[in-house]
Amino acid sequence: MAENFGYIHALAFSPQLIFFMSTTKKELLWQSRFSLPFDRDALLFSSSVHVDKKLYREDIQGSIAHVTMLAEEQIVSMADAEQIITGLREIEEELTSGTLQPHWEDEDIHTVIENRLKEKIGAVAGKLHSGRSRNDQVATDTRLYLRRQITELQEALRGLLSVLVEKAECYHNTIIFGYTHLQRAQPISAGHYYMAYFNMFNRDRQRLQDLTKRVNISPLGAAAFAGSTLPLNPKRSAELLSFDNVFANSIDAVSDRDIIIEFISACSMIMMHLSRFAEDLILWSSYEFGYLEISDAFATGSSLMPQKKNADIAELVRGKTGRVYGNLMAMLTIMKGLPLSYNRDMQEDKQPLFDSAETTISSVTIFAKLLENTKLKEERLAKLTAEDLSLATEIAEYLVRKQIPFRDAHRITGKIVTWSITSDVSLPKIPVDTFKEFSDVIENDIYDCLKADVSVNSKKTHGSCSFDSVAHQIDEAKKQL
Repeated sequence: MAENFGYIHALAFSPQLIFFMSTTKKELLWQSRFSLPFDRDALLFSSSVHVDKKLYREDIQGSIAHVTMLAEEQIVSMADAEQIITGLREIEEELTSGTLQPHWEDEDIHTVIENRLKEKIGAVAGKLHSGRSRNDQVATDTRLYLRRQITELQEALRGLLSVLVEKAECYHNTIIFGYTHLQRAQPISAGHYYMAYFNMFNRDRQRLQDLTKRVNISPLGAAAFAGSTLPLNPKRSAELLSFDNVFANSIDAVSDRDIIIEFISACSMIMMHLSRFAEDLILWSSYEFGYLEISDAFATGSSLMPQKKNADIAELVRGKTGRVYGNLMAMLTIMKGLPLSYNRDMQEDKQPLFDSAETTISSVTIFAKLLENTKLKEERLAKLTAEDLSLATEIAEYLVRKQIPFRDAHRITGKIVTWSITSDVSLPKIPVDTFKEFSDVIENDIYDCLKADVSVNSKKTHGSCSFDSVAHQIDEAKKQL
């Protein structure tokens, strides 16, 4: 009865716990001090193997480095170390192929690996844990995982940045509306728009690069939190794992989760940038805007309305942003009241970390493909930008060049815009005599600046939207890539 209840409860408690039930009693790594077995439901509640099984490669990598160091320091024999390493590599193959399946009774992936190692090589497996705690073991696994995910995310960002440069180059001479307050503001080069997002995502890549310096520090050798009486060589362990440095304080080494919070924060920033971009694509692909076309391969339809073409991929990216934000708040909340050093609360760091990494990498990757498969509707944009009120700033700056103070020029232009709207006459088609009614300094040369391409190319300042400036930005971006 109790066995059945435990199995049913396991499935009800977490749908992810779809593991085979074990027929043999599992040995927990910490239970030697206790006279009663751990309560079954308490074990089920505390088991994390369904989450941290993702760390099996990192766990084995860290264990091989640790036992190599132990042998070099003559804490274990070279023969024992070789036997342990061979067993660990076989276990890695078993886990990769699926022939070894974790059970929820194993508690965590570290227990899975150590118990399987004992089955394979006997009591010598117990020597692997000499001078090591699960605390510095988990901290090491996490840093190795983070290092791998940062590299993968940086590669995904590089792919997106390359697409942005391609788009900027393709639409370098295409004029679109720039917006403020979601209102048409001034005509700009479409390349300038794409380069704005290039700068955002390039900063994201730089943040990850900077974070790598703090991630790439080995906590192995800190043991539970106070160090070890055994003559460990943490610097050698760090070297074997290609860490740049070793921990400075053993308490901090096992209790720090700043790097996870910082990584999820960086992911949140990336997702925020993606979400803003997604919003542009969603709006611009709508019938009301009609500025761009998303390939049918990256759009969906309606089960009821045959005419619909929905920007669902962009919408999903926008939606997933909220979950990554939630992961950041979860981590901050988990850590906010924890006394030093290690606390079991920290086990809850894996799910937000894994989810944030996987969600952000997949979002960046699919968004790059989505963007690659969008096209600006250049003919429509050319028609819209040719006679739009967004050219009004050019009139104000024309008046400034005629020595009219800017505040007066702004007021005069505002009245011209009002007349244009009420008379239903576009700015370039207003007769010069009508212009003169607002200011007698206006001459026929006013029409030279009331062209979208002239407006764009008249921008002289650094980093502006002129075609020459955008070309320079693209060249600089290519150097950075």
